Amino acid sequence: MAKANPLQEQLLKAGLVKKSQVSQAAREQVKARHGKAPVAPSESQREAERLRAEKAERDRALEAERKAKAHAQELQAQVRQIIEAHKVKREGESEYRFNDGTLIRTLLVNNVLRRQLASGSLVIARHGEGFELLPRAAAEKVRERDASVIVLDNSQPGSEPSTGNAEDDAYYAQFQVPDDLVW
Repeated sequence: MAKANPLQEQLLKAGLVKKSQVSQAAREQVKARHGKAPVAPSESQREAERLRAEKAERDRALEAERKAKAHAQELQAQVRQIIEAHKVKREGESEYRFNDGTLIRTLLVNNVLRRQLASGSLVIARHGEGFELLPRAAAEKVRERDASVIVLDNSQPGSEPSTGNAEDDAYYAQFQVPDDLVW
């Protein structure tokens, strides 16, 4: 048994405490000295833990953002590679006009390319500052990676131009548009 301190001995002699109480107090003091009792974290330790958690969360967010940016760059590189590998050689003297947002753009094509564009077997895709013609299969691969690159696809539903007025569209739908109309 641990040696009792003088106060404990005096209390024991006076009969105010029992021997078991003295030994229990001595065991608690030994445990406290050896650090076996759970110690509540101090304010600075709690603050440090909170800061570590915040830093870990920021690091996770930055890493996720970095991965998303790298994935987007990888997809853009794949789109460029697909367009370069599958572009159709443009030739001809006939102008083919198409809408690019609010602008009307022009490509020089021959009659064969014009028919393929009209039927939807060729698609116009944005490539750098210009435009390229792509076969349907390559256009689908591009569309999976970045649909905004596809400028004109005549086989897609909803590719028909609309005036924005459903009544006018319904009225003009009854009129046949000539196949040889070139604008």
